[in-house]
Amino acid sequence: MSYLQEQLLRLVGNGNVKFTQSLHPRVENILGLRVPDVRALARRIAADPDWNTYLNELEHTYMEERMLHGMILGYVKHLPLEVRLQKLRDFVSLINSWSVCDTVCPTLKFVERNKEEVWHFLVSYFHAADEYAVRFAVVMALDYYVEEAYLNRLFTMLDEIAHEGYYVKMAVAWLLSVCFVKYPQQTERYLAANRLDAFTQNKALQKIRESYRVSTADKERLKRYKR
Repeated sequence: MSYLQEQLLRLVGNGNVKFTQSLHPRVENILGLRVPDVRALARRIAADPDWNTYLNELEHTYMEERMLHGMILGYVKHLPLEVRLQKLRDFVSLINSWSVCDTVCPTLKFVERNKEEVWHFLVSYFHAADEYAVRFAVVMALDYYVEEAYLNRLFTMLDEIAHEGYYVKMAVAWLLSVCFVKYPQQTERYLAANRLDAFTQNKALQKIRESYRVSTADKERLKRYKR
């Protein structure tokens, strides 16, 4: 048993394994840990000079080990960008659930200092064969690239996604709902003419219409784009 696996197992008593399992159908080996507990451990390890040794010893038996792996890569300081991206590439292949993806992405704050370089890193993942690799690209876009300078590129990437996975489609719908709140006119033009499948299009409209930050008039008008 690795040191980090041992540390994670010590946190089991604070979690809720049955509830966490209910949120992750078909995902095996779940400890049910509280995300703040995993984050606290990740910060502590990232501050340790031997963080990379601990990372290399991870066995990835449990879902939360994968989550911890990604969080450490986000929290560690003074890592050259090319090294961090290579380690991130290795991590993406380990993602096995929506929660590993969605909790790690907002931890990767280094993106804010390296927008263009990371965008080019992400592009290939929009076309990946693995469901969670595509979701990773979409959620990263949601967390860091919903801004005017990237909107057109974002919409182009969404049109090029061919993956049929449920967690991909739901991430795209979520992203479009955020885009609409921030850039309603540009996003509505995209919703009026795109290559999305009917499920994703309609889920995006549903999420937008459920938002408290969208006006009643906008919600009514968007109905015309339902497929």
